[in-house]
Amino acid sequence: MNTVCKKNECSGCMACIDICPVNAINVQDDIEYMNAYINSDTCIHCNACGNVCQCNHPSQLKEPICWYQGWADKAIRERSSSGGFATAIFQNFIMTGGTIASCKLIDGEYKFVLIKSLEELDGVRGSKYVKSNPTGIYKQVKAQLIAGQKVLFLGLPCQVSSMKNYIGDLYAERLYTIDLICHGTPSIKILKKALSEYGVDMKFQKEILFRKNNCFGLETSLKPVVPDGVSDFYSMAFLEGIDYTRNCYSCHYATGNRTGDLTLGDSWGTEIHTEESQGVSLALVQTEKGMDLLSMANLELRDVDLEKAKIPNTQLRCPTKMTKEHDIFFHNFMRGKSFRWSVACVWPKRCIKQEIKRILIKLHLYRAKRNP
Repeated sequence: MNTVCKKNECSGCMACIDICPVNAINVQDDIEYMNAYINSDTCIHCNACGNVCQCNHPSQLKEPICWYQGWADKAIRERSSSGGFATAIFQNFIMTGGTIASCKLIDGEYKFVLIKSLEELDGVRGSKYVKSNPTGIYKQVKAQLIAGQKVLFLGLPCQVSSMKNYIGDLYAERLYTIDLICHGTPSIKILKKALSEYGVDMKFQKEILFRKNNCFGLETSLKPVVPDGVSDFYSMAFLEGIDYTRNCYSCHYATGNRTGDLTLGDSWGTEIHTEESQGVSLALVQTEKGMDLLSMANLELRDVDLEKAKIPNTQLRCPTKMTKEHDIFFHNFMRGKSFRWSVACVWPKRCIKQEIKRILIKLHLYRAKRNP
């Protein structure tokens, strides 16, 4: 079957599904690769899918006009992964009559939804280290824009690029975009498998936390999947970049020039040491819209040396490098080995140490603080 973009380079943005007038597109998640297949029996050869695809037509990347680090007020910051910039911007945008489009966990999937009230923001805040499913959101956002509503879309750079392709120029004035500094994303099938091996079924979770400020670790229903002081294997694999889909390692958007009106991430290694443990956000402003989003959100904004900020935020310079550890992980996982076994084959000593700690803590023979 034909594919919308070059085989095995699909990012899973799903815009082709939304734009196809005859439902001829099926995006297949093969864990290491994603592909958007075209059903030749129903395809009418309009090429709408190819035109909206960000792989075929990546949106223009813009150089930041200014950049800041900082944080939101205490109430927002305490509930955020980092400094709380995104939540503060969301709240202000809604209170000024706008609609948010972002993703949250629904029935075991990270799906994009429209949010029009502050009460609906629960579940949206916080980092999500896994692929989300934007199917349907492109149509919904365009309908809002046609109706005269302003919409703020927050997503990964590839998703923002596809949203801009989908909307086009006619309604672009009312579309605001925020792209995230993305390291790469694993298939949701990997997260589901990892959680199942820790005895967790994603379908029954209202929320999954991937980190709290500088502390990384999976939590479900506010309970860590492993005891404090132990590193869970999913976080370990993600942070080392061994389990992303292959297209992430050649990402067009891993650069200092950005696709969104505003770019948000973490100000890792900030010189404001007294604030670092509470979370400090990094913001790159590409357009006047981006500046409006930032300036209207009642944020504590501080100067930042962008070149220094790029050192720990490597995706502002280049994509994550694919290593031999990636190949070892997928060699095992794609041949039916368990997730934990596949990670342990990459770092046997490291993983054995974590398993021993987990058992000793469970037996009350060892106590340790949670590692950042």
